[in-house]
Amino acid sequence: MDTNNFANGDGIPLGFGMALAQNSHALDYFSSLSDSQRQTIIDGTHNIRSKQEMQRYVQQLADRNINFNNPSIFM
Repeated sequence: MDTNNFANGDGIPLGFGMALAQNSHALDYFSSLSDSQRQTIIDGTHNIRSKQEMQRYVQQLADRNINFNNPSIFM
């Protein structure tokens, strides 16, 4: 598996990690989630294709507006 898009090899995509680092509310919320919820959020990043989409996705975390049944769909 190519890990060039992952930060520190820990499974967090680089773009997602960078966007989280720029949004403290989203980072705090993400950190408070269970391991399985965090993995669901990470899985939802795989279809994001632009910086703007990633920023909107992370803002949804900050707003606590994530659908854990289908996290890649913006609510």
